[in-house]
Amino acid sequence: MPAPQDVPIRDESIRLGQFLKLANLIDHGSEAKELMVQGSVLVNDEVETRRGRQLVPGDVVTLGGVSARVAQGPVEDDLPW
Repeated sequence: MPAPQDVPIRDESIRLGQFLKLANLIDHGSEAKELMVQGSVLVNDEVETRRGRQLVPGDVVTLGGVSARVAQGPVEDDLPW
């Protein structure tokens, strides 16, 4: 499995459902619940079923063989200004 991609967050923590969308692991927030019920979402290599779980820098989220690590630092956005 490839190394996880670092995804910076603005605050000290973020909810799992929000992070899945921020990391582009899902397209819509509504997908998170179903994927978690199916046991498809891993946090630090353990199945996670709580969409509201608080993630902190260093946590690794895996979905469908793709991993993203919660990082702290400047957050880039794609706003045109």
